[in-house]
Amino acid sequence: MSRLLAAAVIALALVPLAAAADRPSLAKLEGEVMCPVCGTTLDQSDSPAARQIERFIKRRIAAGDSEQQIKDALVANYGDAILASPPHHGFGLLAWWVPLGGIVLAAGLLGWGIWRWSHTREPAPATAGAPLDPALDRRLDEELQRFDA
Repeated sequence: MSRLLAAAVIALALVPLAAAADRPSLAKLEGEVMCPVCGTTLDQSDSPAARQIERFIKRRIAAGDSEQQIKDALVANYGDAILASPPHHGFGLLAWWVPLGGIVLAAGLLGWGIWRWSHTREPAPATAGAPLDPALDRRLDEELQRFDA
């Protein structure tokens, strides 16, 4: 019975921590929301418009809104350009897939180019292992003896 009571106390102690983890924070949203005036994230902007949006976010956090509800309200007021990352649906999905596709295509072309380059080298000369002409061999020996002396 005491173990059950201890488990219940621990579970009740962890509930506020779990609830706090779900609550949005101004610091997180500042990095995900753009300033409509200067085009940087709110944490990098000092414009009056950025400060106004931060006050709006603080009021919505205090009212208990979720992160998605706050973002939806900002999009309703300012459009999709207010978000630092494009949406994961519709036309905005291209902004996620085109760079990835470009990287995969570039890697494939680079691999194909390397494979082709490594397989089109000129073969080694066929005379590399062939014996020398006897006259040329004799002349080479004479020249080498002249240098040894």
